[in-house]
Amino acid sequence: MRAVRTFLVITLSFLLLQGVQAAYPDKPIKVVIGFPAGGPLDAHIRLLVDKLQNALGQPVIVDYKSGAGGAVGAQFVAQSPADGYTVLLANTGTMVINPAIYTKSPYDTLKDFQPIARTAQQPLALIVNNDVPAQTLKEFVAYAKANPGKLNYGSAGNGGISHLVPEMLKNETGIFIVHIPFKGSAPAFTDLMAGHVQFMAESVPQAANYAKQGKVRALAVTSAKRNPALPNTPTVLETGVANLEVVGFYGILAPKGTPLEVVNKLSQAFKETLESPEIQKKMMDQGADPAYLNAEQFTKFLNTEMPRWAKAVKQAGAKLD
Repeated sequence: MRAVRTFLVITLSFLLLQGVQAAYPDKPIKVVIGFPAGGPLDAHIRLLVDKLQNALGQPVIVDYKSGAGGAVGAQFVAQSPADGYTVLLANTGTMVINPAIYTKSPYDTLKDFQPIARTAQQPLALIVNNDVPAQTLKEFVAYAKANPGKLNYGSAGNGGISHLVPEMLKNETGIFIVHIPFKGSAPAFTDLMAGHVQFMAESVPQAANYAKQGKVRALAVTSAKRNPALPNTPTVLETGVANLEVVGFYGILAPKGTPLEVVNKLSQAFKETLESPEIQKKMMDQGADPAYLNAEQFTKFLNTEMPRWAKAVKQAGAKLD
C-alpha cells in the first residue's frame, strides 16, 4: 500500500511539474533595453507592448539599463536566469558592432544569447543642428573640410551604429569631426538641438520625428532607396558624396540555455504582434520595416552579420579598449 501511495505521489508531482512548465508564461516578462528611456528602442517596444501582452497573456515590463553602447544591459541579460522572463531588446550596435569594436567585449552575442526574433530593419538618417550652414550632405562635407576638428557629432554611445556610420562617412570623405558619445539617443538629441553637437546619424523613426517638427535638418538616409518617413530626403548614394549603404536592425534575445519551448512561445508572440496590420502601418509610417525572423532564421542572420560588421569596423579604423 505504501508503495502505491509513493508511486501516486511521484506521478502527481511529475504531472504538476509538467503543468508548471507548460504554463509559461505565468508571470510578467521583463524586456531590458541597454539605453535610457526616450530613444528609438524604447519607442519601438512601446509600439509592440499592447499586442505582445495579448499574445503572451502576461504584462510586459520595459527596464532600462543604459551604458557602454548597450553593453551594460546586454551583460545583465546574459547573466540572468535562462527562463524566458528576462529578455533583451537590442540593436545592430549592441548585437554585432560592439563585439567587433571592443578589444574586450563583456559578452559574445552567439555564445551568451539565444536569438528569439528579429523585429525590425531600418536605415539611419544623417542629421544636423538647424544652425549648421548646410542644406545638403555635399554642403556639410564641404563645410566640415573647411573647419577640420571644429564640428562634433553625437552618438548613442561608443561602439553603436550611430558611432560607426559617421566614422564610415569620415573615412570615405576625408572629413574630421569629433565624436561625443552619450548614454543613449535621447540625451544626444538634446545636445544636437541645443547646438552642443552639430551632426548625428540616427535611426529614421527617431530622426524623422524631430525633423518633421523642424528641430533638426535631415540631409540624407543610409538606405539604397528613399524612406517613406522622409520622402524628400535623398539617399547618401544619390548625393554622390560617399558609397555608404547601411541598414540597422532590432531583435529580441534571451540568455543562452533558454528552453526551446519558451523560445518558440516568445518568437511566436512577436510574430503575431508584427503581423498585425495596425502595427505594420505604424512602423512603416515611422520609417521602419517590420522584418520578422524566427529564432532559427535570426540566428543564421546574426551569423552572417557578425563578420560583415567586423569588416566594416576594421575598414573604418574604429576600435575601443
